[in-house]
Amino acid sequence: MFNIKTMNKIAAVGLERLPAENYTVGDGVANEDGILVRSAKLHDYQFPASLWGIARAGAGVNNIPIDKCSEAGIVVFNTPGANANAVKELVLCAMLLASRDIIGGAEWVKEQARTPGVDVAAAVEKGKSAFVGPEVYRKTLGVVGLGAIGALVANIGLSLGMDVYGYDPYLSVDAALRLDRHIKVVKDIDALYANSDYITLHLPYMEATKNTVSAAAIAKMKDGVRVINLARGGLVNDADMIEALKSGKVARYVTDFPDNEITLADGVIAIPHLGASTPESEDNCAVMAANQLRDFLENGNIKNSVNFPNVIMERSGAQRLCVIHRNVPAVIAQITTQLSEDGVNVENMTNKSKGEYAYTMVDTGSVVDEKIIEDIRKVPGVIRMRVI
Repeated sequence: MFNIKTMNKIAAVGLERLPAENYTVGDGVANEDGILVRSAKLHDYQFPASLWGIARAGAGVNNIPIDKCSEAGIVVFNTPGANANAVKELVLCAMLLASRDIIGGAEWVKEQARTPGVDVAAAVEKGKSAFVGPEVYRKTLGVVGLGAIGALVANIGLSLGMDVYGYDPYLSVDAALRLDRHIKVVKDIDALYANSDYITLHLPYMEATKNTVSAAAIAKMKDGVRVINLARGGLVNDADMIEALKSGKVARYVTDFPDNEITLADGVIAIPHLGASTPESEDNCAVMAANQLRDFLENGNIKNSVNFPNVIMERSGAQRLCVIHRNVPAVIAQITTQLSEDGVNVENMTNKSKGEYAYTMVDTGSVVDEKIIEDIRKVPGVIRMRVI
């Protein structure tokens, strides 16, 4: 029986993937084997010794202490692509909001209706020119980050009749195959800045991407550029953006991450973190998170982990050993030596690494003696091990 703690409201369709005969699920669960979470902050949470995996129903994992989890042998999953369509649609909305002063115009119309004696229809015809804005058709869209969301945004930009530039220093083969061949993928982000009328960010937030859009970056952009950030707030330096808006260098800034500083600045359209806030997206994320956590707990398979490598192997043999260890020489050799000394045949084995960490799964032909299992746990470099 596995105990799963829910730290936020998780869509029912996801929880249904954890059958009641094998899982106890809820926010009051203790000594949990796994955690399902959305936005709850776990940096100060005391992880129990029983915890093996945390599944984030979403892409960003800023609310989870990744380094702490890695050192404790806790696998952290996210759900890349599960909310991609929802964010793509909001980017499309953001481009239109940044171009046509739809929000300002709608508020102005309400003001006319509230003013005694004003004929709204007549006022609209006289005042609508104050809210004129450009079309996106035949403009240039720059997409920074070409993962699951960025690729969708780039492709829809072409469908809108835009010229599209893309930039991603870590572009994978799979991601590249999702891109329309007419997208201009550049190796230098400055080329994207120089050519784009609209720039939309689709990057993870980490030290290397903090303040991607700063005064230095903005200076390389076209005058009157419109910037959209539905990825992470820290990707844009708020103070630099406010100065750019004041000078007119940036015409509009649409952010999904409002705070006290940026929200009231002229030229800012701040929306309340709606990127993935659709029923479909929440269902997709919950299902994907639950499935990944279940496969890991039941079979040891890792898919879409942010701190350990993806390792998936079909079950075979009598027993499966799952070893989380440091990516250093001789660990695998010592594991197989321990097994061979006990006369245990290795039916199947796989190993992969990710940075300084590695993961090895071994399917054995017979049940391994408990003493051998303890000896493997003591191998230098082994962080944690379990037997399935």
